[in-house]
Amino acid sequence: MNIPNCSRISIALVQGSFAVGGVAANVARVKAFYRIAALAKADLVVFSEMTVPGYPPEDLLLSKSFQKRCIEALRECTEMTSAGGPAMLIGSIGREARPEADADGAALHNAMFLLEGGKIMAQQNKRNLPNYGIFDEPRYFAAGTVPAPMSWRGVNLGVLICEEMWSSDLAQALKQQGAELLIAVNASPFEIGKPEMREKVAARRVRETALPLLYVNQVGGHDEWIFDGNGFALDADARACLRMPGFREDFRLLRLEKRGETWCAVAGEVTSRPPDLELAYNALVLGLRDFVLKNGYAGVLLGLSGGIDSALAAAIAVDALGSEQVRALMLPSPYTSQESLEDARECARRLGIRLDSISIEPGMQAYAAMMAPMFGGEMPELVIGNNQPRLRAAILMELSRVERRLLLNTGNKSEMAVGYTTLYGDMCGHYAVLKDVYKTMVYQLAAWRNARQEVIPQHIIARAPTAELLPGQADQDTLPPYELLDRILEQLVERRCGVEETIAQGFEREVVEYVAAMLHAAEHKRRQSAPGPKIGAMSFWRDRRYPISNGWYVEQLQRFDGAALARVLDERKR
Repeated sequence: MNIPNCSRISIALVQGSFAVGGVAANVARVKAFYRIAALAKADLVVFSEMTVPGYPPEDLLLSKSFQKRCIEALRECTEMTSAGGPAMLIGSIGREARPEADADGAALHNAMFLLEGGKIMAQQNKRNLPNYGIFDEPRYFAAGTVPAPMSWRGVNLGVLICEEMWSSDLAQALKQQGAELLIAVNASPFEIGKPEMREKVAARRVRETALPLLYVNQVGGHDEWIFDGNGFALDADARACLRMPGFREDFRLLRLEKRGETWCAVAGEVTSRPPDLELAYNALVLGLRDFVLKNGYAGVLLGLSGGIDSALAAAIAVDALGSEQVRALMLPSPYTSQESLEDARECARRLGIRLDSISIEPGMQAYAAMMAPMFGGEMPELVIGNNQPRLRAAILMELSRVERRLLLNTGNKSEMAVGYTTLYGDMCGHYAVLKDVYKTMVYQLAAWRNARQEVIPQHIIARAPTAELLPGQADQDTLPPYELLDRILEQLVERRCGVEETIAQGFEREVVEYVAAMLHAAEHKRRQSAPGPKIGAMSFWRDRRYPISNGWYVEQLQRFDGAALARVLDERKR
């Protein structure tokens, strides 16, 4: 029902988890939230961008049957409003006849719909389609035109769809056309520092337009994407009058009053923003939990080595699913130290998870008996080293399959960057929870988690990292110290600097060239790695895409120390 010239309105902000492709389940979630909004006497309930299909649907959008189901689902959402309850602002796909459209004569849009009284009152098509990093929207959607405000009950709503908030032109255009209130609807994935940055950008839009702004984001893990929620509302003076918690579903009712020509919010709860380490940890927990639940795994299985990476991964798994859903295996070889065995047992005890131990020595002996003749009777060290993680992977994969558990990969970003990992060995797994976490951050996250409850033994944190594939082995026999390695990778990976630019930052040429050679030689390994949650600005694969067969890098590497690099390149390819 249209009510002209309102002076008070109540808007419900829904921070919901909507499954990619789970259209029926998403409609059910919409219905549940809509009922809550109706009971709360909301006038308008606002859902996130692409609520109906989930985000990102990727090539599901190329399926005509999927498009048809989404359009049917939007009708179901429209029908919810027919009984005189709140209006609904919701995201889905839209179609519109255009000359550049597909064979069916209708271009596909990322769109927001205003629903009321059982009708679609307005449709706004997203104009600014992101095409960078993890985003690829022009592959699927046609761009909309400069939007006009949506007129609702005498109030002009200026709707910004995700990317459109990040530039000033559309907000100002909406203001010039009479918008009284800005609503930014999003499917904005998490990365460290982004929640604070969103609020700063929103504050700029408020100051430019002198309009209050409501920010709604979805929440949940979808493969590599982690949506953190963290919705908020800013008054016309850019003051936060509502801030929603991150990494969980939430529903908030915001009351606004019109004072003169300005809509002013009645202040709601403004939650404090946690520090970056806590946000990062929560993102990893949510990403793993949703990957397990949305893919129907019965639980998690991982190898617990007594090292820091597997200990942190186990802690994340327990926080995500509970200790009863996590099982660990210790798979010692003749090179596994007693302290590793003891550390793994103590870590499992503190986490309350089941730990079984299976020696891989019989498998090593059988493999050596089979393969040694191929090498003149003596197994090369490299073969001995690589055989162990591959035996471990075989055991873990078999148990994972039988028990229908997700096999959790525990490798970190530093190792993946330089290829300090074994193909089809410790690279195995369905999900790599630390894939976007550098080794130095692994230690920081472990310390943060232990400050809440000491679940990772201090001895694990204090020990020098080692793969224990050969007698007396340590990571630093092959790699620079992780503090140095990660600082160099920050330049080469996160900032896309070249070798000379990195050296100019004060690093030794020999070390930078060595790291760059390892980075380039490991591209084929990264291409085969398990998916994992993105928490940084430059994740492998989605954000950083390089060819494996790369003549440019060959030319660059020819300038380096030939003998040293030949050894590096040879070792990293195994």
